Amino acid sequence: MDTPLAIGIDFGGTSIKFGVVSESTIIDEAPRLDTQKYAGPNVLIDAMIDTIEGLIKKHPGVRAVGFGIPGFVHFPSGTIFDLTNVRGWKNIGLKEIVSQRLGLACAVENDANCMATAEWKFGAGAGYKHLVCLTLGTGVGGGIVMNNQMVRGANYSAGELGQTSIDYQGRVGHWGNIGGVESYIGNAHITAAAHEAFAAAGQEKPLEECTPVHLSQYAQEGSEIAIQCWDDVARKLATTLVNTCYLLNPEAIVIGGGVSYAGKFLFEPLEKYMRAQLSEPFKESLVIKPAQFGNEAGILGCAALAIEEERQVRMTS
Repeated sequence: MDTPLAIGIDFGGTSIKFGVVSESTIIDEAPRLDTQKYAGPNVLIDAMIDTIEGLIKKHPGVRAVGFGIPGFVHFPSGTIFDLTNVRGWKNIGLKEIVSQRLGLACAVENDANCMATAEWKFGAGAGYKHLVCLTLGTGVGGGIVMNNQMVRGANYSAGELGQTSIDYQGRVGHWGNIGGVESYIGNAHITAAAHEAFAAAGQEKPLEECTPVHLSQYAQEGSEIAIQCWDDVARKLATTLVNTCYLLNPEAIVIGGGVSYAGKFLFEPLEKYMRAQLSEPFKESLVIKPAQFGNEAGILGCAALAIEEERQVRMTS
């Protein structure tokens, strides 16, 4: 029997990426769409469907379509409650719209859960029944697998580890939560802290040269300031992950996103700080590892969820 194909759509605040997926491989892509170019959901949905139809013409074996969304999603109905950094996307029934117009099964899921699905099914988290996945970039996203099932919660919004507090008197987040780790180790916050650290040491650098990418390069070159900056990021991230371990007792933690490219400068101090704070049942078999997939994780994960949706539809019809 032929391997079923799905189209995965990674919906970002800046651009929308499309990929035709066969199991864990992206076999074709379409040009990206500029998210901010479209004035409202209706015209953007039309543009996405046009792109999807073009891919289906090239790959008639496509059975399902999946969307990874940077916001809160009601997973069963595929309704988008709210989109981060994209105006006008509130209470949009994307799954129903796409299914009706294309005649295909459709899945719509939070983008961090899509990343977690890709790593759990095919990547660094494969084989684990109890898994926490993080994506570190502009923000901090999370996905949780327990007892071999994705944890979505009462309103399908579980796993927002970036909003968990590391300081009850700390910075106030977007939702009014205080001290959320995302407010300290998102890209912009790491950049600002590095800029201040270099300035305090008498090494003035432009802000645009203090990004996590630059900071990783400086650390590779032996900069003690950069190494200390990554140590500080690791200490803050460890606070959230220690709490997560005591709550969930995972077998593995998989970390992806651009910040994770710091490699040993992030992972070595992170492991040190976590193991110093965890008791034996929580650290005895714990594995902390980088994600296998990079920018393609969202496409792979939402495509896998779409294929699962197609199977369920076929079995119940």
